[in-house]
Amino acid sequence: MTGGVRDDKPSWSSRFGGLTLGRVLAPLCFLVAILVLWDLANTQGWVSDLILPRPGDVAVSAYELFETGLIWEHLWATLFETLAGFALAALLAISLALAAGWSRLLRNMIQPYAVTLQVLPMISLAPIIISAFGFGYQSKIVMAGLISFFPIFVNTLTGLTMPDPQEEELFRSLGAGRRKTFTYVLLPTAAPMVFAGLRIGLTLALAGAVVAEFVSAQKGLGLLVQRFSYQLNLDDAFAVILVLTAIGLLLYAAVGLVDRLVVFWRRESGLVARSRSRRRRFERRARKAQAPGPTPQTPRDPEHHEPTNSDPRHQEATR
Repeated sequence: MTGGVRDDKPSWSSRFGGLTLGRVLAPLCFLVAILVLWDLANTQGWVSDLILPRPGDVAVSAYELFETGLIWEHLWATLFETLAGFALAALLAISLALAAGWSRLLRNMIQPYAVTLQVLPMISLAPIIISAFGFGYQSKIVMAGLISFFPIFVNTLTGLTMPDPQEEELFRSLGAGRRKTFTYVLLPTAAPMVFAGLRIGLTLALAGAVVAEFVSAQKGLGLLVQRFSYQLNLDDAFAVILVLTAIGLLLYAAVGLVDRLVVFWRRESGLVARSRSRRRRFERRARKAQAPGPTPQTPRDPEHHEPTNSDPRHQEATR
């Protein structure tokens, strides 16, 4: 503001899509500080290279793992186990949470067992699960699903049981029944909590798959970490852990992107984009309705025809 006149020039953060200093540069600076401190600890001899390898050696090991193709088979195995276990947990957890949110009786029946499942030490259950489902993908999928089940269930149920009282009262005053109130009030209100649970559940599913691979596996990133650790090849072990971290961050970001697309009403930009899309669709329909169609032609009577020069009636009229 200069001379009492407001400066409407957009700020740096608004011109660059909201990528503000605190959201981008601060985490990057913190990461650089950690890497510098890590390398300084190795250089000064504060930590042995046999315990904590240098950041440069870890980066070189990660590059070699991808270049040689050693990591690809294990990466796809872990990713498949994670996504399959997460999908199974999400389907079961959201279904049970919807049933518990609809009926208080079902809530009292389901919730204690969900809490019991959460307090069980999953690591101690890993050998039992592997003994029951075998050494293949099934045991890892079950382990990933069990670990990711509880946050999805709790977040969904919490969102269903904490609606906006004003919106709920408005719907009921307009004569909406319980089913419509549940569909148009409770579900949209619970959607942000559902996606919050999905974010946590997906990252926990990755951890569950890796833990199951630690116990017994034929392929997977967890198996690689265990194998390299036994060989004291900590450069490659840390490289695999770095890959696991990157996978977890990408999966978390993917769920966040779906959250932004589905739960658009939480952000003003999403509402504006939705309104513009509906306006364009309405304008297209209006132009299509106002467009002049082809002029209909009146069908001629086959028995009636215009007289020609060869017609006797035409010759009689010209005389």
